[in-house]
Amino acid sequence: MAEKHTILGGKVHVYKRPESPIWQCSTYFAGKNRRVSTKEKSLARAKDYAEDWYLELRGKGARGEIKNEKTFKEAAERFVLEYEVVTEGERNAKYVQDHRSRLRNHLTPFFGSMGLSEITAGLVQDYRMHRMLPTDGNRVPARSTLHHEIVTLRQVLKTALRHNWMSSLPDISAPYRASSKVSHRAWFSPDEYRKLYEATRENVKAANGRPWHWAAAQLHDKVLFMANTGIRPDEANWLEYRDVEIAEDDATGETILEIEVRGKRGVGYCKSTTGAVRPFERMVERNQPKPNDRLFPVDHKRQFNRILDELGLKFDRDGNRRTLYSLRHSYISFRLMEGADIYQIAKNCRTSVEMIEKHYAAHLKNQLDAAAINVRRQK
Repeated sequence: MAEKHTILGGKVHVYKRPESPIWQCSTYFAGKNRRVSTKEKSLARAKDYAEDWYLELRGKGARGEIKNEKTFKEAAERFVLEYEVVTEGERNAKYVQDHRSRLRNHLTPFFGSMGLSEITAGLVQDYRMHRMLPTDGNRVPARSTLHHEIVTLRQVLKTALRHNWMSSLPDISAPYRASSKVSHRAWFSPDEYRKLYEATRENVKAANGRPWHWAAAQLHDKVLFMANTGIRPDEANWLEYRDVEIAEDDATGETILEIEVRGKRGVGYCKSTTGAVRPFERMVERNQPKPNDRLFPVDHKRQFNRILDELGLKFDRDGNRRTLYSLRHSYISFRLMEGADIYQIAKNCRTSVEMIEKHYAAHLKNQLDAAAINVRRQK
C-alpha cells in the first residue's frame, strides 16, 4: 500500500507510489488537482520541496499567472479524439494523421500551455511570424503549409467553443492580404509534353533487357494515361483494373476509357480521351492482372524527376516545380485550349468551375470572343 503524509494543514499530500523510492506531492489548487515529483528519496527533503512548491503555486495564483481554464493542449487532445471518431470512414486516414502531426510538431509546442483565453488574433499573428522567420536552421514553410496549420488551429478553437471552454473565436484570418495573387499551376505546354513522352519512350528502349525495364515501361504508360484522363496522382495510385473499362463513346464514336475514380472526395467518374486507351491495353498485356490489382503499384517519383531534370523541365518559367500532378494540370489546360466546355471539364476532373477559372485562367484565351470584346460604336 502507498505511504502517505500530509503537510500545511492537509493542503498538500506527500506520498510514494508502489515500488518507487521517489516521493511525490499533490494538492488541489485553483480548481484543479496538481501533482509533481519531488525527485527526492528522503521524506524530510521531500516535505521541504512540497512546501516550497505549494507556496510558489499560491504566489502564481496571487499574480494571476494561474488561470482556472482549459489549455490549448487539452482542447487539441479533445479535437483529435472527436475528429477521428466522427470522420471515421469519411476522411482519408492520411488527412487525419496530418492534423495530428501539425499539432504535435508546431501548434502544441507554441500554444500548448496557454489558456484558451490567451489565444488572440495578435498571438496567432505571432505564430505566423515565428513560422515564417527561419530559426535554428528550420526552413520557411510554403504558404499552403502554413495555411493548413491555421486550418488545424481553427478546428481546435472551434472544438473549445462547442464545449464552452471559450466565449468566442478570435479573428485568425491573415492580415495584409485582401486578395491573393492569381497563380497558375505548373503544367506542360503541348511541345513540352511531347518532349516528355518521347523521353519516357526512349527511356523504355534504353532499359530493354535491364532489371528496371518494367518500371520504365510503367512510367511511360502512366505519363500518357494521366495526361489523357486528368486524374490526380493519389487517385491513380488507388486505381484497380476493375475500375477501368474500354468503351465505345456514343457521342463521338471514339474508343475511350470509362473510369470509376476513388479519391479524396469519394467515388467519381471520368471519361478519358482516346490517347489513354493504348497505354492501358499495354499495361494489361504486360501485367496480366487480376481485377483487384493496382494499375500503378509503384509511384515512380524518383524516375520521373530524373527525366524532368535531364530535360530541363523540372521548373516552369515562373519557378513552379513540376510533378506528376502537372500532368493533370496539362490535361485541363489542353482541353481548355481545344475549346471544351469548362463545366464538363470540371465534372470530369471532379473539381469546380471556380477552381479551374482561378488556376487555369491563362489557358482560357480560346474561349474569349474577340468580336464581342472589341466592339466599337458607330460614328
